[in-house]
Amino acid sequence: MSKYKVSVCKTRNKFIVKFEINEFITNHQNYEFNNIDEAANSPLAKELFYYPFVKKIYVASNFIAIERFNVVQWEDVQDEVAKKIEDYLNQGNTIISENSSDKKTPISIYSESTPNPAVLKFVANKKLVDFQIEFNSIDECKNSPLALKLFNFPFVKSVFIDKNFISITKYDISSWDDITLTIRNFIKEYLERDNKILDDDYQKVEVIDQDNLDETSKEIIFILDEYIKPAVAADGGNIMFKSYNKTNKSVSVILQGACSGCPSSTITLKNGIENMLKKLLKGKVEVVEAINE
Repeated sequence: MSKYKVSVCKTRNKFIVKFEINEFITNHQNYEFNNIDEAANSPLAKELFYYPFVKKIYVASNFIAIERFNVVQWEDVQDEVAKKIEDYLNQGNTIISENSSDKKTPISIYSESTPNPAVLKFVANKKLVDFQIEFNSIDECKNSPLALKLFNFPFVKSVFIDKNFISITKYDISSWDDITLTIRNFIKEYLERDNKILDDDYQKVEVIDQDNLDETSKEIIFILDEYIKPAVAADGGNIMFKSYNKTNKSVSVILQGACSGCPSSTITLKNGIENMLKKLLKGKVEVVEAINE
């Protein structure tokens, strides 16, 4: 039986596809290769660069992201690439040569659009934080040096940081065409200098004490965490349980990041989240209301 399974995962950037792997393939290290010469220490990356449409390769702990040139469509080649990666791994071939482990991992940042036109998602090839956190003003940033510096840009309205990405909400006065490269370069340089994202003594504030919740509330949290949050995170946002009213069978949730203030969030809330909770918790949930943080 094959140990490794590779699945294709689209991103908001039409030129980049993630090939997610069911096992860790590096020792929690991340690598970026811009051409075949840079891939001297990665036999796998070298093999992938033989595809003429491959522009850039990111190798992370449990996925490989590939950026293509605009000469093919991913739909035409992604299954072939996924099979090649899967076969390569299951044959026990080398992914990263040992002599490359001492090299400093280059930081790469790429941007993805989100359903919210005011929000852009900046994805890093390294882990940033252990939990989601949002900053809606510069006054909230005293424990986050990175967020504080981002708010120094006059076009930044809010900052949402997740495990490997940062969602930036901008003011309407600026266009993404004018500021995307500026933000991308700043984040890249900031991380390359090993600057702190959060202060060492920063403590996550728990919104809900689950020990004191009723069983239905716990079921709602489980459904949100297992079925809703991954899809929401892919769009650069987050959803958190706020409260459950047993009398009128209503659920309140908190929307963060790209979900906060998104024009399509109401549709997602009603057609997606509300319908799912009503189906899985029959007779217990009738309506879901959103609170934009």
